Amino acid sequence: QLQASGGGLVQAGGSLRLSCAASGRTFSRLAMGWFRQAPGKEREFVAAISWSGGSTYYADSVKGRFTISRDNAKNTVYLQMNSLKPEDTAVYYCAAGVRSLSSWSSDYNYWGQGTLVTVSS
Repeated sequence: QLQASGGGLVQAGGSLRLSCAASGRTFSRLAMGWFRQAPGKEREFVAAISWSGGSTYYADSVKGRFTISRDNAKNTVYLQMNSLKPEDTAVYYCAAGVRSLSSWSSDYNYWGQGTLVTVSS
């Protein structure tokens, strides 16, 4: 199971850090990703990280502003979001899967419940 948290309301230019806590022994063997879905839009890829944390991959829209990381000892993956923009407003989902650094939602087998991020202008 995946439990996302850390969402909230922030002004444009601000920062938030999302967390995704995983249960189960296999977390450290799974690649992790963050996706988001804005109102009226399809779910889109945000960032992904390999099982070891040594490799990361970002959507162009967040590159340079967001940082994905993980702590396998704590079974947790993070998404540090800086320089937030109103267009970053969405429900953010964490996901886990076997295929590393994938931007395809179909490659992820496990999903968290989502946490809402609202960026005001």
